[in-house]
Amino acid sequence: MKKVLLEAVLVGLVGAALAFAANALSPAGLKLNRNYFPGETQGTVEPVRSHVASGTNGGVATPTLADKLRSKGIALFDNPKVVELFHDPRYAQNQVVFIDARNDDEFQEGHIPGAHQFDHFHFEKFLPTIVPLCQAAQQVVVYCGGGDCELSEFAATMLANDLGIAKEKLAVYGGGMTEWKSKGLPVETGAGK
Repeated sequence: MKKVLLEAVLVGLVGAALAFAANALSPAGLKLNRNYFPGETQGTVEPVRSHVASGTNGGVATPTLADKLRSKGIALFDNPKVVELFHDPRYAQNQVVFIDARNDDEFQEGHIPGAHQFDHFHFEKFLPTIVPLCQAAQQVVVYCGGGDCELSEFAATMLANDLGIAKEKLAVYGGGMTEWKSKGLPVETGAGK
C-alpha cells in the first residue's frame, strides 16, 4: 500500500511538472500571474461609496456602477452623451469608437452600427483589431447589455489595465443595448466590423 501511494504522489508531481512546462512553452499557454477576473480586487478592499436601495438588499450598501468605474478611473456615460458621440463626425473617422463587450451570438443579434466586438473572455481573437483602433481613437465607449451586465466594466478595465489604453479616453455606456434599443436607435445585425 505504501508503494502504491508513493507511486501515485510521484506520478502526480511528474504530471504537474510536465503540465506547467507545456503551459510555459505553448504560445497559447495561460499566464499564471495574470488576473483573469479584472472586476475583482486582490488583497485590497475598495471603499464603499454607494447608495442604499430602499428596502432591497436588506439595507446593505451596494456600490453603484458609477462608483465602481470612478474608483478605476473610467467614466460612465448616459444615453444622451452616447447618442451625441454616435452622431459626432469623428465617429465616421474612427476617432470615436464603440466597443461591444458581449459574446458572438448577442453581438450578431444586434449592436450599435459600426461597433467593434471585444469579448474579453476570448480577448486574443480581438486584440489585432481592437488595440490599434483604441490607441488611435480620441474616445472609446464600451457597452454590453446594460442593467446588471458587468461585461462592459470588465472589458474597459482590461483595455486600461492590461492593454494600455488611456483611461481618460475610456467610458462605459451603462444603459447598454437594452436602453439603446428601447430608445428606438439604429441597430446593426450580423458580424459587423
